[in-house]
Amino acid sequence: MTDTPTIQSLILAAGLGTRMRSQTIKVLHDILGQPMIGHVVDAALASGSRRVISILGHQRQQVRAWLDEQPYAEQLAYAFQDEQEGTAHAVWSARQYFEDGPDYTAILCGDVPNMDGQTLDAFFQAAIESKKVVSLVTARLDDPSRYGRIIRGESGHVEAIVEYADATDEQRAIDEINAGIYLVRTDFLADALRTIMERPADNAQGEYYLTDLIALGAREGGVFGWTVDDPRKIQGVNTRVDLAAATEFARRRINERWMLDGVTFIDPKATTVETTVELGQDIVLYPGVHLAGTTSIGSGTTVESGCVVRDSAVGEEVTVRSHCYLQQARVDRGTALGPFAHLRPGSDIGKNCKVGNFVEVKKTRLDDGAKASHLTYLGDAHVGEGANVGAGTITCNYDGQNKSRTQIGAGAFIGSNTALVAPVTVGECAYVGAGSVITDDLPPRSLGIARGRQRTIEGWADEE
Repeated sequence: MTDTPTIQSLILAAGLGTRMRSQTIKVLHDILGQPMIGHVVDAALASGSRRVISILGHQRQQVRAWLDEQPYAEQLAYAFQDEQEGTAHAVWSARQYFEDGPDYTAILCGDVPNMDGQTLDAFFQAAIESKKVVSLVTARLDDPSRYGRIIRGESGHVEAIVEYADATDEQRAIDEINAGIYLVRTDFLADALRTIMERPADNAQGEYYLTDLIALGAREGGVFGWTVDDPRKIQGVNTRVDLAAATEFARRRINERWMLDGVTFIDPKATTVETTVELGQDIVLYPGVHLAGTTSIGSGTTVESGCVVRDSAVGEEVTVRSHCYLQQARVDRGTALGPFAHLRPGSDIGKNCKVGNFVEVKKTRLDDGAKASHLTYLGDAHVGEGANVGAGTITCNYDGQNKSRTQIGAGAFIGSNTALVAPVTVGECAYVGAGSVITDDLPPRSLGIARGRQRTIEGWADEE
């Protein structure tokens, strides 16, 4: 073994998860913005694994496709379990990685998403220091349910794990359970699995149990049992009820971390911040806010109730009023949005702008100080610095075949209920009369009016 022990991780991710009642394999179900297996891979890499091998079975193409798109794809490898014949059989399917493998092999579960990298690393370090050939994570539960039970000898060392289906009533009364997370000397793992696979699967399920490693390890060099500090970290997900509980635990942990870093949550239980979001200090998040994907929020910004911000960059001192939706948008410092504003992909809002209630923006740049206060659609447009777009204005950017752009110069004033038929340019400091349909370019500092002349018929209502 090297001076600094090396580790690889195997992730058991072959099972379909029939109790989820879903056409989607269990490990691809989402928790706070990424599939469960993504959380497990993150923890494995954060804890120092040099290589992560996912053992796939059902829907292997879909699982691998997602993993291969991640930035850590070069550190991933794969094994395939065509027939699900138990957990030992699953690990046996990755035996090609044992011959040239690191000193230790961790075995993780793809449906245990809340075991974080810091906790996993603490387990690894304690396990290596124990110098045992097998180490495992355990937990003590008030209701151990159908988990495998930990059997300890008189000395307190782990001697075996008994699966619930094979346990006696006395063994089922034990409150210490197996979390399904192991660290094993790689050379021992290869030999022990061969022993397990060569003998009959003589148990209630007729499967090859990975837990049989414990009895072998107890005879060959000892087993170390490490008890996790919070059992919720090792909670497995088998049903939608479990998924909701795991999501709630993850949300609480993330929100608490951000609160300790200086973010105010008016109601943490009603606010969702996904794992990939970045927040500054002195942000205020109201109930019902959902921050998703690669979103970043700058210091001093307030996001009011009902807002969804996805894959967007929001600057400092921004006010996002209630029920705004942002996707792939950028908002600069000091701008006010909403309520009920919709920023679609490609929206780029400058400093100290106003995008008011029921304003929709798509592929449009608003330069600093520009305003569209209400009831407006700006698509494929550029609005110059300090320009004012009146209520009810729309950029007519699509002619049925092609998209075209609208240019509004700095300091321009667009009257209410105006249609700007692209491609069209309104020059700097130009004015457009309310109710106009503008089809031709307006030079700077001009006035454009395009509407029918008013006709007044006095006494018309009195005629029969």
